[in-house]
Amino acid sequence: MPDPLGNNVRPYWNTNVARHPDILRAVPEDCREALDIGCGDGLLARKLTAKAKRVTGIDSSAEMITLARELAAGHPDLDFIEDDFRTADLPAAGYDFICSVATIHHVDLAPALLRLRELLRPGGTLVVVALARSETLAERAFAVASTPIVWSLKRLRRAHSPEGMPGAEARLSYGQVRATANRLLPGVRYRRHVLRRYSLVWTKPG
Repeated sequence: MPDPLGNNVRPYWNTNVARHPDILRAVPEDCREALDIGCGDGLLARKLTAKAKRVTGIDSSAEMITLARELAAGHPDLDFIEDDFRTADLPAAGYDFICSVATIHHVDLAPALLRLRELLRPGGTLVVVALARSETLAERAFAVASTPIVWSLKRLRRAHSPEGMPGAEARLSYGQVRATANRLLPGVRYRRHVLRRYSLVWTKPG
């Protein structure tokens, strides 16, 4: 797939990028403001420009933000902020769509979800994709069964990420994530994916 802004960037695939199509389908119609939490090199943020009038990406990594700005140079409706989304000066109820891929498991889940809930406008949509640990017998069985699929796809698609992309181990189990999300985001749709990710999709009551 060519770069969304027409830049001469070599496309790449990994188990995070695999979730991008579902995320883009969740963007509300007539989306004015979209926010990408933990935007990395800005790939998803650039894709979001086809769905939202204005897109902001935020990441605490100076290296990633520098790269994201370079790749999005000249786009008038795409901004990048180097900061921690938990404490950054972002407008409360300022976004119609918020997404986060492989970032929320770097931090404490409950405060992070409360912060994202605060930033989302009534009627807006939140999509979170992240990692969790397998603890129960059922969770471990799912992980074992999906391992051949994961490794086959990674090899087939030559999975890789931009150099310097930060990583972190999951802090919570899938069950703990689901319980926390249900408590803080009533009506949230939780799903565990084969490619070692879970997703949360939530619409803030209007």
